Amino acid sequence: MAIIVTNGSIASTPIQPPAGLFITDLDGTLLRSDRTFAAADLAALRRLGERGVVRVVATGRSIFSFESVRPAGLPIDYVIFSSGAGIAEHSGGRIVRSASLETDEIRHAVGILRSLRLDFMVQRSIPDSHIFGYVAGTDANPDFEARIALYRRFAFPLPDDIDRFGPATQLVAIVPPAQAPAALAAVRRMLKGLSIIRTTSPLDGRSTWIELFPAGVSKSLATEWLAAELGVSRAHTLAVGNDFNDLDLLEWARTRFVMGNAPVELRERFPAVASNDGCGVAEAIARWIELAKPSRSSAAPARCGERSAE
Repeated sequence: MAIIVTNGSIASTPIQPPAGLFITDLDGTLLRSDRTFAAADLAALRRLGERGVVRVVATGRSIFSFESVRPAGLPIDYVIFSSGAGIAEHSGGRIVRSASLETDEIRHAVGILRSLRLDFMVQRSIPDSHIFGYVAGTDANPDFEARIALYRRFAFPLPDDIDRFGPATQLVAIVPPAQAPAALAAVRRMLKGLSIIRTTSPLDGRSTWIELFPAGVSKSLATEWLAAELGVSRAHTLAVGNDFNDLDLLEWARTRFVMGNAPVELRERFPAVASNDGCGVAEAIARWIELAKPSRSSAAPARCGERSAE
């Protein structure tokens, strides 16, 4: 069985429930293609805070990877990271909930992935999930090799004695585009006891990452837990995303939008806003709360093309 640890109640549990809960994906949604944040999106997040709405980033990144791109003063309240395996308070960074795979689950999953001849990583438990052991095949796999190069300081060949590895946050199989449909179907068929999440590679934008988590781990279930802790009704939630790993979250939230850069399959299922490079997050927020007249402040509103000064 998976290990799920809740480190007490969240520190900022309010006496009165927040006005709502806003959840945004990071890569391809709030984060632009050039790895910057739009001033208009950040201004919209601040407006939500002023209205009493709790703001959450829900990302597939580890907490280490999230911190590598987070600007100072990012106006959010919580981070759901590793696709829901962990939840942290943004102010102070306290991890309030985490999940991990036990050794027998890891051993079984490793055996299946090896039998399917897939290239994969096994990532250490939270908060060290940026550290991983890897198993590489003989065929070229540029996206897999690029991820190892990116995390060279934290990557090592996975030892044969998996019992010495300890608990893990997740396994990630990286599959070239042509092989992805068959590999995904096989993994789902053979590892039904785990939570299996499909995502498009944030590195080459083409390969498929098949992520294996403990049962019960997902962005939507982490958000549901957080909403219950805060006392926020599902009726007062908005989620925005851009890829297949956001699917369960989009289905859970009462109001949802996908970015204009999302795959066609998602844009056909959910209302679309502008792309991540076109301030789609700000548009989604404006449509959700139906912002009234522009502020009469003397400060000019941020334009979508502007970068945050933070």
